[in-house]
Amino acid sequence: GKAGGNERNKENFMAHEHKIRSVEEGGIAWEMGIEPGDKLLTVNGQEIEDIFDYRYYIEEEELLLLIEKADGEQWELEIGKEEYEDLGMEFEEGLMDQYRHCHNRCIFCFIDQMPPGMRETLYFKDDDSRLSFLQGNYVTLTNMSEHDIERIIKYRLEPINISFQTMNPELRCRMLHNRFAGESLKKADILYEAGIEMNGQIVLCKGINDGDELEYSIRELTRYLPNLQSVSVVPVGLSKYRDGLEPLEPFGKEDAEAVIDTIERWQKTLYEQYGKHVVHASDEWYLLAGRELPEEERYDGYLQLENGVGMLRLLHNEFTEALAAEQGDNEVRELSLATGKLAYPTICTLMEQMKEKFPDTTVHVYPIRNDFFGERITVSGLVTGQDLTAQLKGQKLGERLLIPCNMLRVDEDVFLDDYTVADVEKTLQEPLNIVKSSGQNLLDTVLGREER
Repeated sequence: GKAGGNERNKENFMAHEHKIRSVEEGGIAWEMGIEPGDKLLTVNGQEIEDIFDYRYYIEEEELLLLIEKADGEQWELEIGKEEYEDLGMEFEEGLMDQYRHCHNRCIFCFIDQMPPGMRETLYFKDDDSRLSFLQGNYVTLTNMSEHDIERIIKYRLEPINISFQTMNPELRCRMLHNRFAGESLKKADILYEAGIEMNGQIVLCKGINDGDELEYSIRELTRYLPNLQSVSVVPVGLSKYRDGLEPLEPFGKEDAEAVIDTIERWQKTLYEQYGKHVVHASDEWYLLAGRELPEEERYDGYLQLENGVGMLRLLHNEFTEALAAEQGDNEVRELSLATGKLAYPTICTLMEQMKEKFPDTTVHVYPIRNDFFGERITVSGLVTGQDLTAQLKGQKLGERLLIPCNMLRVDEDVFLDDYTVADVEKTLQEPLNIVKSSGQNLLDTVLGREER
């Protein structure tokens, strides 16, 4: 971009300050003499609240940036550039603002059920509509101001993911331990009226928001169609650390059957009316009920994988498709695969399917019992390094051990309990291969095509 700049002395100027972490060499910011450690104060005279303001205002072809240098001197920089062209700088805070903390005390909150002594970041509860758009997090609406709603509508920050839990206002206040939780449901009405797409979530607690309450909630949520893309119904996760918390019971087989029956009845009705199924039971319900997982078509394009809705069906279909494209071989392989108890039956089925084309490939599949959080926690994403090593030590592991990527923290070689991949490899004297989320990747990793 072409540029001209002049320096300004610091005048009593109050603004959001955004510290610049890095500047892309050869980019516009670099050419203007902007350096890491400088602060962005305004764009075209506008204060920048967060990343959405920043992206919105820098789309212009003519920009006036106010930058504060490390020594406190302020520069006004005039920039001419292509429309939508990036300036080539990143900020210390990815959101360009602090994450907003959750102020509810939900009876089902998993973070309240964590053991003491874990790293501080694991205890942070966010309730930030911006993270809903950026990362797919779910928000309760209780933390959302009129200003936030205006910005969601202005910037079309959709879909917005909402933790409804129940559409009964009084019950919602009780479940979230927040006297404004029922009233905040009206914010979903405003988003609906503005045409904002939404996804919903209901964490089901036995004897509280199931049965007739679930029926009522689903019926009420259908008012948001067609803007409402999907609603997942997931069972509450109960760890062994519930001292002082509201007593909640685990669901049994009959409970799971009742939940599935309610959801499948609604799916049929909604599909006839809207051409999509909208409400979905997470995989756990089907395994608990001992029922076959729904066929792919019923997941409407897998809109709620992060809530465990359709993960096993997708993995099964992807793996089967990948396997069908293989010629097969007689290479001798022996390896092991660790997973949570939830995915164990599916993984065993897939490994058995391989035998026809890869008869000399042996995979020992181990379901890891969750001693750290308690046996009721069965997902692989909450398996810790210490449970993995304790239960696999002395087992037949073969040449290498496969684990799913969701056992590790995002972009790190670290388990939830701070054990590292290297710690586990050293203890078990076994190289670890990390399996990404697709069925193709699982097959490739089993066959030794994908290394760490």
